[in-house]
Amino acid sequence: MRTNLGRLLSGTWKHVLLIAFAVVMIYPLVWMLTRSFMPNKDILTGGSSGSAFSFDNYITGWSSLGVPFGRFLFNSMMVAILCIVGNLISCTLAAYAFARLRFRFRGAMFAVMLATIMLPFHVTIVPQYILFNHFGLINTYVPLILPKFLGVEAFFIFLMVQFMRGLPTTLDDAAAIDGCGPLRTFWSVILPLCTPALGVTAVFTFIWTWNDFFTPLLYLNTPDKYTVPMGLSAFQDSTGLSNYGALFAMSVVTLIPVFAVFLLAQKALTQGIATTGLK
Repeated sequence: MRTNLGRLLSGTWKHVLLIAFAVVMIYPLVWMLTRSFMPNKDILTGGSSGSAFSFDNYITGWSSLGVPFGRFLFNSMMVAILCIVGNLISCTLAAYAFARLRFRFRGAMFAVMLATIMLPFHVTIVPQYILFNHFGLINTYVPLILPKFLGVEAFFIFLMVQFMRGLPTTLDDAAAIDGCGPLRTFWSVILPLCTPALGVTAVFTFIWTWNDFFTPLLYLNTPDKYTVPMGLSAFQDSTGLSNYGALFAMSVVTLIPVFAVFLLAQKALTQGIATTGLK
């Protein structure tokens, strides 16, 4: 009896702590959602001027910047999709080479690749900007997308290398006996087994690209090419005339694609995180 009671109390406290932690984490989202329906004068004070909740902030935020907010959503979605394609192509090919092929200086090159994970992004941003400016690519989406096709995301390469190393090497031997070369082995044997790792790469690439503010701020100049984070920043005014209601309303709108992607890819995401590097 005492043992069962102790287990029940222990499980209850764990659930209470988890619920409390979940409430703390979800509170900012709930606060933003409720404020998106309030007039600007009531948002910061939390008071009520007697006005009922309305969708005025959503209507105003969608068209108050001179460019429809849907344009920002389209720009971000296009960039995110192309970045996902670039990462999946380049990172899987690089990971396959490091994990399954044998060539000179493979270990040294892999170590250099891992060292780039510890290199701050801001160290390389100046030479990258000079390079893209030299080719006249400023105010285009090329600087945001092209690096993804060149295998610069060392984190995803390392993730997929760990996953591929967990696959039996007998698969490669069997494919070689059947007459498959390295590319055919990669395409027909290894790649179909890497679905969980590919799902993790796609989801994280989408989230990071969707939320990226610094890179678009650096390369994009005209409002019609802005991505979602830059569009949201346009609602803030240093003179104190910031439209917080429209800002919160459009912030809620921008969260919808992220939630949708996570819900659709939740199984692949959890499976990939659970199996990567543990086989």
